[in-house]
Amino acid sequence: MASLRYLPQPRNIARMSVGDAVNTFISVISALGLSARTLKVYSVALRSFADFVGRDRLVSEVTVDDYIRWLSSLRSGSRRVSDTTVRYYSVFVRRFLRWAGLREELPIVPRARGGFSEALEWSDVEMLVRASRDYLDLVAVTLMAESGLRASELLSLRVADVDVHSGVARVTGKYGKQRLVMLGPLSRDVIAEYIARARLNPGDKLISISYQALYKRLKKLASIAGIDPSRVRPHVLRHTFATEAIRRGMSLPALQKLLGHSDLKITQLYLHLTSEDVRREYERTFIQGSIQQLGYTLPTIPSGRKPRAPRGKP
Repeated sequence: MASLRYLPQPRNIARMSVGDAVNTFISVISALGLSARTLKVYSVALRSFADFVGRDRLVSEVTVDDYIRWLSSLRSGSRRVSDTTVRYYSVFVRRFLRWAGLREELPIVPRARGGFSEALEWSDVEMLVRASRDYLDLVAVTLMAESGLRASELLSLRVADVDVHSGVARVTGKYGKQRLVMLGPLSRDVIAEYIARARLNPGDKLISISYQALYKRLKKLASIAGIDPSRVRPHVLRHTFATEAIRRGMSLPALQKLLGHSDLKITQLYLHLTSEDVRREYERTFIQGSIQQLGYTLPTIPSGRKPRAPRGKP
């Protein structure tokens, strides 16, 4: 895929309307091999900006102040979006404005810090599995929770990509990059049974539904399982996989490969173990029994007397 830093720019860009410039920019980046999902997010972000500043306004009239006021508008009103969405939208619009010739410094929306506390406990995953109504529920939950797939990767997976005998699936991730992921014991059995019962062909999609349908399925499944639906989303299951993998001792480089992260620093964000996790790690490492069981004998100190300080060095 070509770099977004070196996009061809029309000579008359300054005299174009913002609406026409946005349409031209989207046409240009669509030829770079971006996924349909990424193109859709670009379109939503850029058209939101164009609607805010005015589609008929000239590109040469757009200022940094317009960009800042647009960012503020995303966080207010009835159509308020999350901080994470604001950050992604800002990245896309900044790229567009750089391409359009705006040379002034554009503020960067910082990445939200705080780890991934939204990950589920593994007992929650088991509850979702038990509450599943059909094979689509089972395949979705087990693949994302046991293999760490993104929703887009799950929904693009075809039968030929999955080898239940060897327990491996070939996944196409961001920017068309392919990687191998492992299948867990639950997903291997579920997928094998599902393919046989549904009589799927190698070229068929494993799950032929939209992202919206997947999202609604998980919300409904959470309600059936007795889990707060606000805690269950497709990407939360990926977070759950990463968190559980670290808890069970998987190394960061191995987890990085399974998740398809280009930078180990991204994988390190999952190092958000709770205080209870730390307590369990400490007790497993240091507390192997009482001090008597370990062969030590405490010195006897007479009651009412403080231990005498050693002579010499303080």
